[in-house]
Amino acid sequence: MAIATKIQTCIKQSSWIRKMFEEGDRLRTQFGAENVFDFTIGNPAVEPPAAFKHALQELANNPVPGMHRYMSNAGYPETRTAVAQHLNKSSSQALKAEHVIMTCGAGGALNVALKTILNPGEEVVILAPYFVEYKFYIDNHGGTPVVVETCAETFLPDVDAIANAITARTRAIILNSPNNPTGVIYPAHILDAINTVLEQKQREHGSAIYVISDEPYARLAYDNSTVPCIFNHIANSVLATSHSKDLALPGERIGYLAINPALEEVNTFIEGAVFSNRVLGFVNAPALMQRLIAGLQNESVDIAAYEQKRNLLYTNLSALGFSMVKPEGGFYLFPASPLEDDAEFVKMAQEEKILLVPGRGFGAPGYFRIAYCIDLDIIERSMPAWERLANKVGIHKNG
Repeated sequence: MAIATKIQTCIKQSSWIRKMFEEGDRLRTQFGAENVFDFTIGNPAVEPPAAFKHALQELANNPVPGMHRYMSNAGYPETRTAVAQHLNKSSSQALKAEHVIMTCGAGGALNVALKTILNPGEEVVILAPYFVEYKFYIDNHGGTPVVVETCAETFLPDVDAIANAITARTRAIILNSPNNPTGVIYPAHILDAINTVLEQKQREHGSAIYVISDEPYARLAYDNSTVPCIFNHIANSVLATSHSKDLALPGERIGYLAINPALEEVNTFIEGAVFSNRVLGFVNAPALMQRLIAGLQNESVDIAAYEQKRNLLYTNLSALGFSMVKPEGGFYLFPASPLEDDAEFVKMAQEEKILLVPGRGFGAPGYFRIAYCIDLDIIERSMPAWERLANKVGIHKNG
């Protein structure tokens, strides 16, 4: 057998996103890229901010001796300090460099956190709809995912359902806000309610339960919304994020794991996370990117451009009769499928050269995801195809 049986099983269960992206390649070859409207993958079409390009050019023209060598597994102290200082603008807990570990993207940060805390067979609560890789990340470290449904229609966490799902084996809860795929931001009062539940359950079971807050879209918030700082609401919390979205650097794999100074046995956790960063094979986050993002903590892509795309799609699709929660952040829409079978609806969309991802890929059958991080021109040109699709499935225009 060429590869492990377990990996073969995982491949069969693997991401609908990638499957649909590959289908897009086939359609682009057959019909031409200009005739295909690909809303499948969260791969930003925008370029990084000008400040990134200037910093990259400056570093290339004035290289620092030894800049490509190993450093501490946790990353450069000056980069970790810059991240901590930025987080302290919203955190009531005073972070220092020691509370930040530079990682290979948010995915690296999540795996480091899970490696640090999980014993075989322990449980991690994830909220549906969820990012498609969570189950695989948990499985990487011998954990068991426990899926809890969010509230119907709002996609907000159901605090009672979370409480009912926690057992003596629960070691962590992963929160994702703004959420992929819904774009919902979890408000402060719900985070406080979750914290109350966790404090009660930790006393009941006599063991720590960690909240891992996955926040790669935290700076992409609309309508003057803000994403509450997890450290202000949940003591046993860590933050996993990256600059893939806010600086449009997904291919550079640069992110970090930030640890709440109020975390139970915080120094032991930090020591374990630094060790996990090494033994998972990451060793350290990319040196060049660490140097660059140290001075870019206050930079971001143009949020207004994403908000324009959200408004265009939300307004037009709602007028066609599609039903959805208006996203507060991120760059996804998650409408209800007009057909009971969301995969069948996605197939019908392909007939109009519209590429989508069925909600079942996110643990939420009956919906579909639209990634609007693509060029505005593609979105505008897709509108006639959306209208044909709406007519085909028999939904009725509003207004």
